[in-house]
Amino acid sequence: MRTLRRRGLLQKWRRKAKSKKRKAKSEKQNTKSKKQKAKSKKQKAKSKKQKARYKGSSKSAQITERLKMKKRFLIFILFVLAGCATPRIDRTYTAVSQDSRAQYLIIHYTAGNFESSLKTLSQGPVSSHYLVNQDPPTIYQLVDETRRAYHAGVSYWKGATQLNASSIGIEIVNLGYRDNFNGVEGRTYFDFPQPQIDAVIALVKKIVAEHLIAPDRILAHSDIAPGRKPDPGPRFPWKQLADAGLIPWPDAAAVAERKAAFELLPPDIVWWQTKLSQHGYFVPRTGEVNPVMSDVIGAFQMRFRPAKFDGLPDAETAAILDVLTSASSSPSAAVPPTVPQTGTTMLPKP
Repeated sequence: MRTLRRRGLLQKWRRKAKSKKRKAKSEKQNTKSKKQKAKSKKQKAKSKKQKARYKGSSKSAQITERLKMKKRFLIFILFVLAGCATPRIDRTYTAVSQDSRAQYLIIHYTAGNFESSLKTLSQGPVSSHYLVNQDPPTIYQLVDETRRAYHAGVSYWKGATQLNASSIGIEIVNLGYRDNFNGVEGRTYFDFPQPQIDAVIALVKKIVAEHLIAPDRILAHSDIAPGRKPDPGPRFPWKQLADAGLIPWPDAAAVAERKAAFELLPPDIVWWQTKLSQHGYFVPRTGEVNPVMSDVIGAFQMRFRPAKFDGLPDAETAAILDVLTSASSSPSAAVPPTVPQTGTTMLPKP
């Protein structure tokens, strides 16, 4: 009996506790609702006051207020548009006096295989616009022609220096050369596969047509940096570019005629230095043989007489140089042409 009474008392106490909780919760909700209603009344009263003030104001004041609101809105829109819009450029007119950024085309070899060459030219501090692989002969563009690639380095040609900014570079995948051993002097250079050369010639034709690059500005890296760079080396077939009408080439009959004349009367050092400068190289005109002159002659021979490029001034090299630099048909060993002097302070060291 006592147990039953205790259970009944517990149940009554629990019911009363739940009832109190419900009442407290209901009171809180009522209080919150009253606060919201009071807040709403305040907002309505404020709105009525503003409307009454606006109605009570003069018509001109109302118009002024509307204009101010429109002005604020327009200023906001202008700020938003200024952050994302680009300036409108009118391209109706075009100047006549202009030409391409690319004034020179420089040909190199990579002195490595395709994988190492691609990594160096795409991820290293040097670059080129194009890379031409061997097998299959694929042309890869690494730098847009409108942008500068870093392939020429310290360079010079006919008074122009630092040719990176004004040239397009073509790197040809080729191992370059290996040094000879076992008592054999010199280096052995590697050949270029003919399909790869065909791809290079097609690429050169495209670039020349698009940028109108002059034939005497299609150059070897060794032309613009003799002694410092040997590429593309004596195995590169420059004669094929000449046969394709891309570069000048000396007439064989004229070379043979002038060679005979130079064998009888060899030109002096001043003639060599003047003619090499006229052709485009940087050669100090000291009147004496110097290492720079020897490097330049070697680079010239590598391109126009690759069978022998020892850097020595001989009659055949003189004949080729004279044909390429002279407008007349007779040898100019006796009277070298006058070449405009360029201030040596502006010239880089090769």
